[in-house]
Amino acid sequence: MELGSVVEFLENKTILVSGVTGFVAKVFIEKILRVQPNVKKLYLFVRAADIDSAALRFQNEVLAKDVFNVLKEKWGTRLNSFISEKITFVPGDISSEDLGLKDSNLKEELWNELDIMVNSAAITKFDERYDVAFGINTLGVIHLVNFAKKCVKLKVFVHVSTAYVAGERTGLILENPLDGASGLDFDAEMKVIDQKLNELKTKGAPQKEITLFMKNLGTERAKLHGWPNTYVFTKTMGEMLMQQSKENLSLVIIRPTVVSGTYKEPFPGWVEDLKTINTLFVASAQGNLPCLVGETKIIMDVIPVDMVVNAMIVAMVAHAKQPSDANIYHVGSSLRNPVTLVSILDYGFVYFTKKPWINKQGKPVKVSKIILFSSIASFHGYMQIRYLLPLKGLQVANTVFHNFFKGVYNDLRKKVKFVMRVVEIYKPYFYFNGIFDDTNTEKLRMTARGSRTETDLFYFDPDSIEWRDYFMNTHIPGVEKLLQQKRSFPKTKVFRSGHVPSDKTITDRVMPMTFIQSSRMGNTHFPVSHRDKTYFQRQRLSKMTLNVLRNQIGAAPICCWKPMSGIYAL
Repeated sequence: MELGSVVEFLENKTILVSGVTGFVAKVFIEKILRVQPNVKKLYLFVRAADIDSAALRFQNEVLAKDVFNVLKEKWGTRLNSFISEKITFVPGDISSEDLGLKDSNLKEELWNELDIMVNSAAITKFDERYDVAFGINTLGVIHLVNFAKKCVKLKVFVHVSTAYVAGERTGLILENPLDGASGLDFDAEMKVIDQKLNELKTKGAPQKEITLFMKNLGTERAKLHGWPNTYVFTKTMGEMLMQQSKENLSLVIIRPTVVSGTYKEPFPGWVEDLKTINTLFVASAQGNLPCLVGETKIIMDVIPVDMVVNAMIVAMVAHAKQPSDANIYHVGSSLRNPVTLVSILDYGFVYFTKKPWINKQGKPVKVSKIILFSSIASFHGYMQIRYLLPLKGLQVANTVFHNFFKGVYNDLRKKVKFVMRVVEIYKPYFYFNGIFDDTNTEKLRMTARGSRTETDLFYFDPDSIEWRDYFMNTHIPGVEKLLQQKRSFPKTKVFRSGHVPSDKTITDRVMPMTFIQSSRMGNTHFPVSHRDKTYFQRQRLSKMTLNVLRNQIGAAPICCWKPMSGIYAL
């Protein structure tokens, strides 16, 4: 198959992207806009009540991120008009039938205009409520596929899954479909969810109890069927049902492994959150992770996010031009360029030994090598002797000496709770003995090399990664930068419509805010937290709230909504 120029293919195409606020989607959107400014339209599906709310979420949760800095520098003052021309917001909810789209004209426009659909929407929290994860990761996929089948011009549907839909398997894991192979009963799982929710609501259970029960139910059902957590279990059902219902849809399934920070583009080392392996680096830097469980030879299958996005784009073009049955792609490194868990932990130890983290007292944190226990029994034995017994001793001492050791006790208790939580969540991956075959992905790479494809621009060969250099000089510095940002700019409370904060709340919460210039409206200013760009909701603030704000931050005109800006102007 002749793949040809990817950049040329993207010209004048209309693409719908779901999961816009997610890690992979941000990099995908930025890449498309940067390499092919002549893309006809990006329809961005955002979970929101209306277009204004969707625009506001995009402004604050997507465009405000550092990953768009290169694009901002490229376009400068013309960025606003470029974004307005190329992007249309689609508000809705994929967990609802027909995607929750209320605008019938927009719905018709999508059915008639879309060339490509890309679904990267997912609840990635491992222990999310079962009903919530099921609604997005399973039902949401089916709703998107059903919508796609109504699009008259659609060339390809790209679904971002996860390699760990394989479950707790060992050996070489092939790029095979899940259709019918898993033995899962989708209808039965939906009935379990509905039944349990009805029982809880009938007895008048408080929301906190319902949330806890549904979280535990998800974990229980996942483990019952052979999956480690609610996330991969619900993703598995979504992918399985997609295969069953796709009919004549040209479908591409991308299964990335553990997705890490950018390798090259738009710049090296962009990291968005502190989850998965980033948790290990942060905890190690802060001296909060003395030990873990896992086999010393276990491979941690890591792949940079820009390689995932490049594989998505190349596969998308390949299947848009020529649909085929080889539509599942593992995007990972375990087969061609493996890196072990021990090596990753060592990279963190070496890095933070040379560049120690400075704690709140202004002192460098001394890091130590993380002890890796091959069995859960030995881990619990160590924790019992090293931490749990001293914790009990401190508890007794606090009773005798009137909480004299309260600070020490609380710090140690938090540390123990954190270590136990990390082990509980990530244990399946620290014992995972599977290797992900990437035969289809390698064929895609070979096809690209033999065509006019811009392989230097759409690289996704893990063999090119030198892991020590990548972690020491790219990924961990990116994690450290994000950690510094989060420490410097803590969360700021968001005031919602009709909420009248007290004077103390205004002083504590609003005063730390800073007025920044909106990237959408050159003369508009808006109070927003440094760190996560939280925002006032679209609905007008009450007059009482505005008066309190004026008393604290000075006189300002009435708060008015700027529809094209996605923000409030004070």
